[in-house]
Amino acid sequence: MAGVRCGDDVSEYLSQNPQLAQWIESFRGYCESNKQWSARREFILRNMEAFPTVKPGTCSSSLDRLLSLSMVWANHVFLGCSYPQAVMDKIKDMGEGIAVQDPPVHKTTRDGITARGKRGAPDDGDPEGCVKRSRTEADGRPAGRTAARSAVQKSGPPPQAPAEQQPFFNRLYKAVAWKLVSAGGFGPNLDHFEILRSCVESCKQTVTCVFVPLKDIAGLPAGRTQKDGHVCEIRCQTVYMGTGYGRDEAAAKAMASKEALKVFQGRKVTVKICRRRYRGREVEDLVLLDELPRTQGFPPALSYPFQDEPQDEGPDC
Repeated sequence: MAGVRCGDDVSEYLSQNPQLAQWIESFRGYCESNKQWSARREFILRNMEAFPTVKPGTCSSSLDRLLSLSMVWANHVFLGCSYPQAVMDKIKDMGEGIAVQDPPVHKTTRDGITARGKRGAPDDGDPEGCVKRSRTEADGRPAGRTAARSAVQKSGPPPQAPAEQQPFFNRLYKAVAWKLVSAGGFGPNLDHFEILRSCVESCKQTVTCVFVPLKDIAGLPAGRTQKDGHVCEIRCQTVYMGTGYGRDEAAAKAMASKEALKVFQGRKVTVKICRRRYRGREVEDLVLLDELPRTQGFPPALSYPFQDEPQDEGPDC
């Protein structure tokens, strides 16, 4: 794809290579607009030469990586998402020269990585995959902040959310099933997070991991008395998938990934609205479930994407 300089050249190139065009089109997300897909398609084509093992019509880890980076780049340009600095530098270089017409302006980023080649918003951290990482506060808020914050509007997942999310998780179920078969089946020695990450990204989405120190969590399961370590919660497309505990963030993430993959051991997975505890109160949350009956409730939620978080009206005193 060397020498291509604009979207018109991409269209002409694909018109001369119909088999390649059909293969590339299979990677378009169902929610991508023509403008977003045109830009991400160009990103994929421009960078195929940097992944020699990527061959049209053939699945590979290199293809998963390229598609993942294309989604990260598009998420930053069109949605304002930010990632660890090493990832931002990588997609900035890969997106060099791609002209995005009238890119949206995001208040949460300092610069856009468009055709002008600007650097993305800095974010220190581990450049691992495309995992969005965030921090949450423990149950309850300091009393001194209550007056300085605006009221939180209580909300929750809309009734139609499970039906809307189900098709994606049906596809993810198939991807995980094939991945586990190729790995020899589910077991303790697998890299559970890498399996989950690659499968989610093959379905053109990303995994969200939220970490909280264990000592800051209220309402832990009975018998969990240690205070050292971290808790990790994994979501995808706002749907809760699993929680893990570990001595550090990496161990907590590995355990949460293992718990998430356990859900895929049945004949199907189902997205449902369930009751969970979040910051000391009951909320309705989207949860991925298998067919097995549950004998106990869910761990308390570390994040809750179905309400507007309150904003500080001024600095704390």
